[in-house]
Amino acid sequence: QVTLVESGGGLVQAGGSLRLSCAASGRTFSSYHMGWFRQAPGKEREIVAAISWSGSNTNYADSVKGRFTISRDNAKNTVYLQMNSLKPEDTAIYYCAARAGAFNTNYGRAASYNSWGQGTQVTVSS
Repeated sequence: QVTLVESGGGLVQAGGSLRLSCAASGRTFSSYHMGWFRQAPGKEREIVAAISWSGSNTNYADSVKGRFTISRDNAKNTVYLQMNSLKPEDTAIYYCAARAGAFNTNYGRAASYNSWGQGTQVTVSS
């Protein structure tokens, strides 16, 4: 397992941008696939984006395609989520998570991830 710490959340107006970072501890970060999830009040946690251990494969929720970009820097043990054209409905707590296994299998299921950060709040005002 790895220890994950998110940062970069905050309050932004609709149409604005934020970049979230997730710093991982441990020498095995580069062996994990990574995901960003979010959870709004009263809603279930949902996948936002996922990236394979090498960074060569990514997947996105339909709601963020074309607006959000996931990336990673294995030399810095960090995964990023660049969020552009933010909407009020993007308001949520954002979590990063790590998992092993086949990338395209269950990447959207929170239960398939075994390490989680504490979350960072993103609030988009209209």
